[in-house]
Amino acid sequence: MTTNVEQALLALQLRRNNFGRLVLVDADGVTHENVIPVRAFPIGAPDHGISIVSSDGHELAWIDRLQQVTPEVRGLVEEELASREFMPEIVRIDSVSTYATPSEWTVQTSRGATTFTLRGEEDIRRLPQSALLVADSHGIQFLVRDLKALDKHSRKILDRFL
Repeated sequence: MTTNVEQALLALQLRRNNFGRLVLVDADGVTHENVIPVRAFPIGAPDHGISIVSSDGHELAWIDRLQQVTPEVRGLVEEELASREFMPEIVRIDSVSTYATPSEWTVQTSRGATTFTLRGEEDIRRLPQSALLVADSHGIQFLVRDLKALDKHSRKILDRFL
């Protein structure tokens, strides 16, 4: 015998759209574009407490344990979490190809120098305490831990995109 919560979790549908972003169809049949899975306890209990949130941060679904959802949903959640959890920190922005998007960024990160493509300004998200999350064209997330701690040149570049 399954509970209503278990039935709702089994009814969740998750897929990727043409842009590679996750789309959630909830138990009521409502479609939510650009959803993001977030671990509540990424170190202590990585397979427990996963929230599916909208692009503006509102929780749409809660998964107590990944084993409660279908293998297809579990695979997409794990794939998205793996891509999001590789998160180098940007420590300096050396240059951008243009101030219009898409643009090529050359940055120094906590994992070394790299170049990536920023598709649009919407791929730069503000986080609490003057932090930023920058997504490249492949979905890799780069963290700017503290915008105020960046050098003047880097802040000036970011100001043009924010």
